[in-house]
Amino acid sequence: MRLSIFWRLVLTYVVIIAAMTAVNIYALLQIRTLAGLNTEVGSHHHPEIESAKRLLTSFYEQIQSEKKYVAVPAATFLEHFDGESKEFQQILHSLLARDAPEPETQLLKKVERLHQTHLALFQSQLAEPRGKPVQSETDYDERRDALVGNMASTLQQYIGLHEARIAVGVNESHASSVHAESVTRQLVLVALLFGLGMAAVASYNILRPLRRLQATIHEMGQGNFRATLDGQAPRELRELGDTVAWMGARLQQLDDIKTEFLAHVSHELRTPMASIQEGTHLLLDEIPGPLTQDQRTTLRIMSDSSRRLMYLISTILDLSKMESGMMEYRFVPTDLRRVADISVNKIRLLADAKQVALLVEAPAERHWVRADCARIEQVLDNLLSNALKYSPEGATVKLHMTPRREEGLLFVDVTDSGPGIPAEEVPHIFERFYQGRTHTRHVSVGSGLGLALAKKVVEAHGGRIWVESEFGKGTTVRFILCLTKPGMLP
Repeated sequence: MRLSIFWRLVLTYVVIIAAMTAVNIYALLQIRTLAGLNTEVGSHHHPEIESAKRLLTSFYEQIQSEKKYVAVPAATFLEHFDGESKEFQQILHSLLARDAPEPETQLLKKVERLHQTHLALFQSQLAEPRGKPVQSETDYDERRDALVGNMASTLQQYIGLHEARIAVGVNESHASSVHAESVTRQLVLVALLFGLGMAAVASYNILRPLRRLQATIHEMGQGNFRATLDGQAPRELRELGDTVAWMGARLQQLDDIKTEFLAHVSHELRTPMASIQEGTHLLLDEIPGPLTQDQRTTLRIMSDSSRRLMYLISTILDLSKMESGMMEYRFVPTDLRRVADISVNKIRLLADAKQVALLVEAPAERHWVRADCARIEQVLDNLLSNALKYSPEGATVKLHMTPRREEGLLFVDVTDSGPGIPAEEVPHIFERFYQGRTHTRHVSVGSGLGLALAKKVVEAHGGRIWVESEFGKGTTVRFILCLTKPGMLP
């Protein structure tokens, strides 16, 4: 089952949020690791170093109290020595009580032995009688100084071990932070690109069916009511497409009914109109009796009106046949210059009355096209009549033919110097009954069927017709047909 637009958007947002959450979790884990390293340095190694320095300071104070007591055997100095010795032992025992690596424990035990040795040496010195030889005092001082040096060296080694581990921890923390920063940056970039990709895919999956639906509606607006939304689409757009297809089907039914109605009405009107026209001609020929001038004028108006109405009825019938596929064409090699001369001669009297020059520009040699002569003549009649209708007095209507042998095409242009067509109306002028929004004074509005019929005929000949117009400067209607040779069909 195809996902709806709502669930597509929800899943896209969930995936993007999950990707960003994963990046944030990784960054938090790296921060926690760095915090653990800093905690280890701050809560373990630094206190150990400080305790070792206090041991060394306490031992030096013991030596000072010892020296004072040896020089001046006062009880106060001995009490100071005992207090500092006890403090030294407390600090040392607290360090030994911690769970420390073997090298650190060995060094602390060595410190303990050195301290016990020093205490024993001091006790032996106290047991010595006063007035001992100088050699004995010198030997004591040397042994004591050796213990002091050994104690200081051992504690410095202990401090050096912790400082080395601090340096290693700092280096590891720095390396870890650099690595975490690099990985986090890459993950953020990947998550961003992934999020943009997911958003692009979601947008594409929604906008693509929308564009197809828009194209379908546009086709319906141009008269193709059978256009449907093809391809996969989300449920909401599929339902909207089904509604548009239903609307198109209803419009097609209405259009078929209208076409059938017009064809039926046109067919039914044709017979009585023919009778009216024939009766008018009989009266004009004075078969029933002589006419006055006013009666003749009235009958001529009636004859012209009935002729125009018959032409309109015939055009509607022709369009109905073309749209239903029932129009029959007789394609034969046709000299288009001869057909053009016939159409020009039909309107020459009207052009002379309006003082409009008719100019035909075509090569001297004949150019044959595959065409139904009567239908192409009908196209040229419509185009020349429109050009003449919209051209002002003293203007020129030009019919220009340009063969392109290398392409096998013949271009036919009908150009006027009339008011032109606004750009927004150009795409609609080949629609049935379209008469435009702007009209020229003293120009009667036509039925809007001539250009629609011309388009059908040209396309049935495998050609193409279009308009080039500049508002206020004139219009050119151009169509192309395929060249052929006389006496043969391509």
